[in-house]
Order: sequence, then C-alpha cells, then structure tokens
Amino acid sequence: MPKLNGVLETALYVDDVPRAQAFYETVLDLKPIFADQRLCALDVAGRSVLLLFRRGATLETVTMPGGTIPPHDGSGPQHIALAVSAEDLAAWEDRLAGKGVAIEGRTDWPRGGRSIYFRDPDGHLLELATPGLWPTY
Repeated sequence: MPKLNGVLETALYVDDVPRAQAFYETVLDLKPIFADQRLCALDVAGRSVLLLFRRGATLETVTMPGGTIPPHDGSGPQHIALAVSAEDLAAWEDRLAGKGVAIEGRTDWPRGGRSIYFRDPDGHLLELATPGLWPTY
C-alpha cells in the first residue's frame, strides 16, 4: 500500500473572497501565497494550504497549461480545525476577543486536548485545538 503523507490542502467556499481573505489574514495571521478572482490560497504554518474559493466559481472544469482540475463546490457551514500549542491557547482566546470574534464553544477532550470554536464571516466553524484531541494529535 502506498503511504499518504498528510493533508496538503483544505478548501472552504465563501461568498466574498476579499472579505474572507482579510479575516484569515487579520485574525489568524495567515499569509496569502496566491490569489485571483476565483480563490485565495493561504499558507498554514508552512505545512498546508487553506484554499478560499468563491462559492459557485469552480462548477466547471478549469483548464491550465499543465492539465485540468475537475469541478467542485460546497455549501452551508463547514468545519476545519487548526492545531495550536496548549501554551498558546489562552493567547489565542485573547487575540480573538481583541478582534471582536466571539468564542462559540469550548471543549476539554478525554485525552487532555482542549478546543475553542468560533466562526468566520461566512459562518464556517473554526476550531483551534491543542494536542490530546486525537490519538494522532
């Protein structure tokens, strides 16, 4: 069996790419690595990429010089979790409060991890999770 090395990209579908990009840059300090009218790609800790696609903008095959990308899209509130250290969780709570972002939920996990939950401008549920959430994290 060939091995998987991790999740490279995660996609969220948003109504307004510049608004979503501003939120992720301002609140989470993610840096854009590509942007056009259809999407914004943000670096996440130098290990993965968060793609913000304009909802409905990827319903047709995209042809590029190197090949094609099949159609995809999403609707409704989606969920992603971002890894943070246990030592930084309180600082993240302070940062969110300072940016006017309400924490919607908190969870203490049986393995010792902790999570906080909040929403982006499109209603997607974002989670900041410390180690101890899963057997692999």
